[in-house]
This record gives sequence, structure tokens and C-alpha cells, in this order.
Amino acid sequence: MSRPDSWQATAFNQSTDSSNQIHSDEVAQAYGFKGGLVPGVTVSSYLIHPAVIAWGSDWLSCGSAHVVVGKPLYDGYEFSVDLTDVTADSYRATLTDQQDTQCATAYLRLNTNQPEPPTMRGDPILERGQDIPDATREEMEILRDKGMSALRTRWSAANNMATYLEDSSKMPEIHRFNGDGYANAAFLLGLTNWVLAGNAYMNPWIHLQTESQNYVIVKNDTELAVECDIEDLFSKKGHEFVDLNVAVYVANTGQPAMTARLRAIYKLREVSD
Repeated sequence: MSRPDSWQATAFNQSTDSSNQIHSDEVAQAYGFKGGLVPGVTVSSYLIHPAVIAWGSDWLSCGSAHVVVGKPLYDGYEFSVDLTDVTADSYRATLTDQQDTQCATAYLRLNTNQPEPPTMRGDPILERGQDIPDATREEMEILRDKGMSALRTRWSAANNMATYLEDSSKMPEIHRFNGDGYANAAFLLGLTNWVLAGNAYMNPWIHLQTESQNYVIVKNDTELAVECDIEDLFSKKGHEFVDLNVAVYVANTGQPAMTARLRAIYKLREVSD
């Protein structure tokens, strides 16, 4: 294994047509942003990228990351990821954009002593097109108290998170589909968003941070089951926040693939005219 190193690239918004319109210019600008936000999970993948390059499959099978996205990153912006406190199995990272704005930070390490993962419960599966409630505080409290449905999905090149760079040929070989085709962080962390959005209608909303632990490499064409529970709901500065615990499993075996704790703003404060 090599030691992780800093890197630079150009931000890519894969989600301009997402049902979460915070990634569209029109809606994001209505909330005071310069344009559509690059997804938080994509920003996270930029901070994780040095771990993938240096540690490869070891990272995918036992890496842990705490990523905090504090400021928006915009499509087409140049950015740098600078590393500090680099050791053989850990580092701290800061992502800074072309305007010298610090957008996100992370602490990553190889965690060979992984915590005991949860066991797949077999929660009811979200059905395509099923009615879901609006994400009001009352409805979120009901989901917290009564439980949530699980998501079934498949990792493949067809997913819009199959690349976190506009030029997919610049992805690490381990993530390219002409290479190993293993699932990347933008997709895996994106599962935390999709299972939440599958249970409650939110638009717009913002991914803020994740604490994640990998357990197994997710190979191409693997079907996954994603289960979740709401840990906490709270308000701050007019925004409504949710903390969500998520567990991802290989669907046909129940083998844990990743656990994550997501913090998101599920309802933004009203915009004044």
C-alpha cells in the first residue's frame, strides 16, 4: 500500500435532473445559492478518493470515514483536496474550491477492528410508485416511532453515481467498469439519501455529513438491501434536521456491506421575498 496524497480535479454535478431540486440552478438560486449544488455524496467521494488510490480494496472492505460538508461546491468549479496528519492507515482532508472556500472536511482511516455490524431485519421493501408522506415534522416523528421501509437497488454502470468525475476515464481503476467496477463512495453514501427520500417526500433538501464504515467490496451487478432508522430530529436556525442510521446489506446473503449515520436538512427554512 502507498500513502494517500493530495489531489485536484473539477467538480461534477451528476444530479441536475434529480427529484431533489437543490441540485438544479433554478431552485438552488431561489434559496440563495449561486447554482445547483454538487451532491454531498459526490463531495464526500472527492475526500475519499485519495484513500481509494492509496489503499484500494483494503479501503473498500474496511475503511471508515467521517465527512462534513459545510459549504456548497458548484459544477465546473476547480477544487483541491489537501491532506494532513497522513499515516500509513489514516489522514485528515480538506476540500477547497477555486474561490478559496473551504467546502468540506473529513477524517478517514483503515479500521481493521470493525465494530460488530447489525443483522439484516428484513424490513418491508419500498415499492416503486407507492405513496409516501411529505416530510413534515409530524410525519418524520411517525417514521421514527413506527419504523421505515427498506430500499432494494442494484449497483451497475447504469446508476447516475457510477462516476463522480465528468470524465469517467479519470476514475480510479478499481471503480471503472473497464476495470474492477467496484461500487464507489458517491453511490454507497448515496444509498443513505435514497432510502430516506423513499420514505418521505423532501424537496429541496441537503445532505450534510456521514459517518460510514465499510465491511465488504460491492461488486458490479450486486443487489443491495438498505435498512434505516431515524435516530434524532431537531430544528436549528429555521431548518429541520434528521439523523438517520443506515445499514447496507448484500440482498441475497444478508452480508453487511456498509453502515452509515447521515445528517441532513430535510426541510429548509422558508425563503423571504
